Amino acid sequence: MNSESASSASRPDSGPPLGPVSAWTRMVLGFVLVMITASISIVFALLLLPWRLRRIQIGNLFGKTVGPLLVRLAGVRTVFSHYHRIADLGPAIYVSNHVSILDLMLGMWLTPMGGCGTAKKEIARVPFFGWLYRLSGHLLLDRGDRNRAIATLSEAADFVRREGVSIWIWPEGTRSRDGRLGTFKKGFVHLAIATGLPVIPVVVHDAHHRWPADSFKMYPGELHIEVLERVDTSAWETETAGDHAREVEAVFCQVLSAEQQPLPALSSHAD
Repeated sequence: MNSESASSASRPDSGPPLGPVSAWTRMVLGFVLVMITASISIVFALLLLPWRLRRIQIGNLFGKTVGPLLVRLAGVRTVFSHYHRIADLGPAIYVSNHVSILDLMLGMWLTPMGGCGTAKKEIARVPFFGWLYRLSGHLLLDRGDRNRAIATLSEAADFVRREGVSIWIWPEGTRSRDGRLGTFKKGFVHLAIATGLPVIPVVVHDAHHRWPADSFKMYPGELHIEVLERVDTSAWETETAGDHAREVEAVFCQVLSAEQQPLPALSSHAD
């Protein structure tokens, strides 16, 4: 892992994708890796069923073991700017843009130990990985049921305050299909207000060029991840949640390349 290298906002080199045989071989190896390690982790999670924090840590250990290996299997070399900010700042709400399946692998890898991940509830149906995710106590959000999603986030806020842990969240709520930054929903703002935690933006540059959405093509090369300075949330208020979401969204826009900037029409901020 390269720990301190300046990230680039320019479009990455666009070499040829991995050949079909190589790509499918890597995906099969990745599935086998997940199947074996998730199965072992599920056993430990079952033994720790009464202790949610311990189960979350089992999930974290799985992610920190498997996440970087899956990224490497995809032919991606990670280059970080200010990686130390993830470990040095204590509990926080980490927010990251979402443009590729690589983001999931990065989230697994980078979430601090004891940190709680978030994902849409459908991920629980994914064999082995989804089963472990559900069992390990990480958050599953029902994007189609606003009241249930709010209840889940409220319960998460109570847990975070009680245990002093971090949360990793993709505030756009769904993966961008063209690499552009989507509108940030306000869920992370409400979490920050409820917990008093700072927000730390984690900007992933051009992951959609390495593994495009809805595609099995993988393009080897460098992937730049930039961990920005913490955003103080101590003065945030519920009445101005939309403004705070736009504030953090603007921080991402300051460092993303032109092709990843949001479209002008994307201006509303949902819960």
